[in-house]
Amino acid sequence: MTTSTTVESDGAHLHVITEGEGPAVLLLHGFPHTWRVWSAVIPTLAETHRVIAPDLRGLGDSERAASGYDARSLAGDALCILDALDVDHAAVVAIDAAVTPAFMLALENPDRVNRLVLMEGMIGALPGAEAFVPGGPPWWFGFHAVPDLAETVLEGHESEYIEYFLRTGTHDGRGVEPEIRDAFVEAYRGRHSLRSAFEHYRALTANAAQVAQAVRTRRLRMPTLAIGGKTVAGSTAAQLKPLTDHLEARLLPDSGHIIPLDRPRELLELLHPFLGAQRDLRHSG
Repeated sequence: MTTSTTVESDGAHLHVITEGEGPAVLLLHGFPHTWRVWSAVIPTLAETHRVIAPDLRGLGDSERAASGYDARSLAGDALCILDALDVDHAAVVAIDAAVTPAFMLALENPDRVNRLVLMEGMIGALPGAEAFVPGGPPWWFGFHAVPDLAETVLEGHESEYIEYFLRTGTHDGRGVEPEIRDAFVEAYRGRHSLRSAFEHYRALTANAAQVAQAVRTRRLRMPTLAIGGKTVAGSTAAQLKPLTDHLEARLLPDSGHIIPLDRPRELLELLHPFLGAQRDLRHSG
């Protein structure tokens, strides 16, 4: 049974979906998504795991908070969710804009994250993503980062803008199912919703500084899986390689950027053996 709840973190109310029983798996979405980006994989994961899928701060049915969009603050939101649900530790699976917060969560709280899966996203400004950004970051990074600009231009045109990312994020440009598409568009409708979404991009400079500082003295000790589609491809794995004790890298070349909706079966084929492994490599000889 799917349950919807609300968790308070640093003054913001966060909407959280839970389903299933067993070892906890925390699913963190990106832009322009909500928790529903995981809707095609949650039922199967919930057969063996307790699935926790929040709407990130400011997005979906979570509160449009005024601040707290940097990676370390978003990692704090994740910890508050785990605490509120009485979860001691969880596997964390993240895509797109949630990749850097998930990385910081695992790096700075290794006792709370027993496995980490990062897909189709860059980790701060760490070396290794040159193949993805040979001429600099994608155009929308700069557009979204300018205060007040994108929300002013896009208000009233949310449907067309979100549709662009959903079509380009699928391998054949077909977009996603109409019900999911409509839910995404509605979640980003209006100036306050757009502003909250773009605050995640306006924190990228702070995120890069947080990551650069954190990796000076820490590395990932838990088993880590990097998954690439045809957009970011192997760049996430390349960024992780120097910082990870136990890294697996997998590519889904026939998948677009939105892997959980574009290739859910193939994603589950990668997640099940990784999440279901019993041996904790952090304590292996």
